[in-house]
Amino acid sequence: MYPAKFDYYRAASVQEAIQLLQDHEDAKLMAGGHSLIPAMKLRLAQPPAIIDIGRIAELKGVSQDNGSIKVGALTVHADVAASDVLQANCPLLAEAAGNVGDRQVRHKGTIGGNLAHADPASDMPAAVLALGGTIHLMGPGGARQVAAADFFLDLLATDLHEDEVLTAIEVPALSGKTGTSYLKFEHPASGYAVCGAAAVVTLNDDGTCASASLCFNGVTATPHNASAVTAALAGQTLDDATIDQAVDANLSISDPMGDMHASGPYRIELAKTFAKRALKMARDRA
Repeated sequence: MYPAKFDYYRAASVQEAIQLLQDHEDAKLMAGGHSLIPAMKLRLAQPPAIIDIGRIAELKGVSQDNGSIKVGALTVHADVAASDVLQANCPLLAEAAGNVGDRQVRHKGTIGGNLAHADPASDMPAAVLALGGTIHLMGPGGARQVAAADFFLDLLATDLHEDEVLTAIEVPALSGKTGTSYLKFEHPASGYAVCGAAAVVTLNDDGTCASASLCFNGVTATPHNASAVTAALAGQTLDDATIDQAVDANLSISDPMGDMHASGPYRIELAKTFAKRALKMARDRA
């Protein structure tokens, strides 16, 4: 199908994009377009105006400063996956980006567009949540930051206001005995996560667990934080049996999604399996 008629604008700066959003009610921002354009072609989305922000240079790139790493919203997944800074200091984000879609999608789709769209089956939300990331936004009232834990509100819904632009994602530079992993059971055609598990494990010098985080894509309407599992691991020696027991006893998902690809109960079983695998891999990498 063809999209409904719309007006097209290309913003040269973040401020111009914000002004265009104010001038055109119900307008949509377009970065890579891999989520918006298919929805428009199916007429699931019919915005009266499109504001193309894909050429705003200030929104691209990866930088590190004072223990944190900032990724510009227009950085494509392929560049996130290949970033030397991320591979050395926050490999979870690079690994998750390398799992997005296929080669064509990774070279066009952007990390900011991915998070703003908030598809529950995409790969980046759980990784950013597991890292305790921060979302940087800019609007008419200036800049604001939202913790990833507060950003994802519901299915395809976030705390990004209609007149705001997502400008960057900030994550910590990991240090010490910290290992991460991202594993997923993917749909064979689309590459979307039927279940994706992002894990971060930090060990004490004696090998016990100093801290851990575990988050899921694809299982619930928003990325799911399995905080009860990781709380049970704190202070423990992370042998396989301990990880298995913590997952089996503490992973609780009350509202799993179910569709033609996987039922809710099946997704819960996938989550248990991939939680164990992801935590053990993160432990081994720490």
